[in-house]
Amino acid sequence: MFRETNSRSIVKGITWRVLATTTTVIIVYVFFGRLDLAIAAGILESVLKVALYWAHERGWHKIRWGRERISPFNLWFTGLPSSGKTTIADAVFVELEKLHIPLERIDSKDIRDLIPNIGYSREERNRHLKRVGHLIQTLQNNSISTVASFISPYRESRKALREMVHNNIVVYIKADLETCKQRDAHGNYDKALAGEYPNFTGISDVYEEPKHAEIIIDTDLLSVEEAVKIITSYVKKHYIK
Repeated sequence: MFRETNSRSIVKGITWRVLATTTTVIIVYVFFGRLDLAIAAGILESVLKVALYWAHERGWHKIRWGRERISPFNLWFTGLPSSGKTTIADAVFVELEKLHIPLERIDSKDIRDLIPNIGYSREERNRHLKRVGHLIQTLQNNSISTVASFISPYRESRKALREMVHNNIVVYIKADLETCKQRDAHGNYDKALAGEYPNFTGISDVYEEPKHAEIIIDTDLLSVEEAVKIITSYVKKHYIK
């Protein structure tokens, strides 16, 4: 898939204008046999058409008829640690950016870096996710959609988030616990098993699977590319028409 860059569009517009003006010059010269008149007509035509196009676009910019506002949505990626949430969410964000819609990426690690010492008890996690919900609310009030990835292991916090934000799309990144352990490049599961990390989801704390996820991605069966295609197709079908 190729995306039209701004520089390519500008060059295409200039070459088309040069071609159109050259055509006008040739036609006038053929009919009147005067090169000076032909060149003057070509220049005049170019100036007038650029001015008319500018006025036309400015006029339509003020007309609201035919415009369809994209309602902001929230893609909420949930799953066990090392299930692939961040990797897939990052790839989905890159793909959705190509649609040129207001979009922000929110990841659990970034938020915890901003707000340290949050804690990992059930109460602290639920309170933390409510803060994230308020952040998403603020972004949505400014017509900004979000791609968020959080373990969010408890059903009550995911339910609260669904009630707080508009167009919440739960994406359950499903992966077997053993698979997650194998993918864990930082050794967090081993540290949790050794007792270094209390309340570690999947080891010393529970992960409650979503019962009503809009999208389920089984990473034991699907590649990142296949997952991205499924998720972006869902967004395009339901929210970007």
